[in-house]
Amino acid sequence: DNEMSEFTGIRTVASVPFGCRYRLIDFPLSYMVNASISKIGVITHNNYRSLVDHIGTGKDWDLARRSGGIKILPPFITAFGGGTRRTLYNNRLEALAGVRDFIARCTEDAILLCDCNGICNIDVKELISTHEKSGAKISIVSTEKSFGGTVPKDTYEITSDPEGNVTSFTRLTLANGAAEICTNIILFDRAFLLGEITEALTQGDGDFYGGVIGRAIGRHTVKAYKYEGTYLLISSLPTYFEASMRLLREDVQCELFSDPSRPVYTKVRNSPPTLYLPSSRVRSSYIADGCVIEGVVENSILFRGVRVGRGSVVKNSILLQDTEVGEGVSLGCVITDKNVRVRDGRVLSGHESIPFFLSKGTDV
Repeated sequence: DNEMSEFTGIRTVASVPFGCRYRLIDFPLSYMVNASISKIGVITHNNYRSLVDHIGTGKDWDLARRSGGIKILPPFITAFGGGTRRTLYNNRLEALAGVRDFIARCTEDAILLCDCNGICNIDVKELISTHEKSGAKISIVSTEKSFGGTVPKDTYEITSDPEGNVTSFTRLTLANGAAEICTNIILFDRAFLLGEITEALTQGDGDFYGGVIGRAIGRHTVKAYKYEGTYLLISSLPTYFEASMRLLREDVQCELFSDPSRPVYTKVRNSPPTLYLPSSRVRSSYIADGCVIEGVVENSILFRGVRVGRGSVVKNSILLQDTEVGEGVSLGCVITDKNVRVRDGRVLSGHESIPFFLSKGTDV
């Protein structure tokens, strides 16, 4: 969350809006549900009120069930670290330790762990089938991704042999070019995961990757499952902007949304169709329901309820829900959070590498 403070000051990464009508959590929830996974726990940390509001009872993902369904696993106070210090969990291992009871009560043989900031539409059924046939204790979904210098925090590079056995799992700090990385979609044998969490905490090892996955390599079967489809990693405001702009490419749209067997679900909101006035001109854009367009919109993404006034030009921008753009406005490489108002005649511009951001409720 600290890497995306512009968005996460008021919400968690999981509930960051994306792609006109979705939240980031919609993608992992959807590929799990499409694989007939009906018992899901969402580990939260802070600022999760909007996440709870978005998920609700889980009915939009067919997860409002008497048995199983979706459960919010709220933050807890932990004494990991010794002494009298009491804090929220600080890392992935402590987070999993805090939900051991949830994992232990599951009757399934395997546990799928995933993050919300990696966007893809993976066939989890195939992943589970491959995992079962291999007899692996851990199956790590990897993908090839290009970086130009510094890489996001907690990015790990994977190397594997021709049979798919993971031979090394190391933190990637600098990369110029492509690297095979862990997508943080990892399938574990449930009993093995519980035992490894306990052992790592007993040994005082706070590193989930080194303490659990690193120690398993060479001792147990750890497989790499290579994902060849679109994978968008969001770790900062510029990467959010880049991932959003990639949605405008037809190949990315097709890979994420066109497979009828793997739809992406989200919270349903009833809105009127978007109104395009005679003065409007729209090109190469995603525009949600409930918008009113009088000006020019090019290569942009507009969420529900956005209004673009007469004579305004919006290019290469992302306008979140209920943003109001007045008349004669010019926006380029701008991201607005919800309920932003841009008054008549304003000119705002950023760059692809540093988009101009307006926080929720701003009046310019």
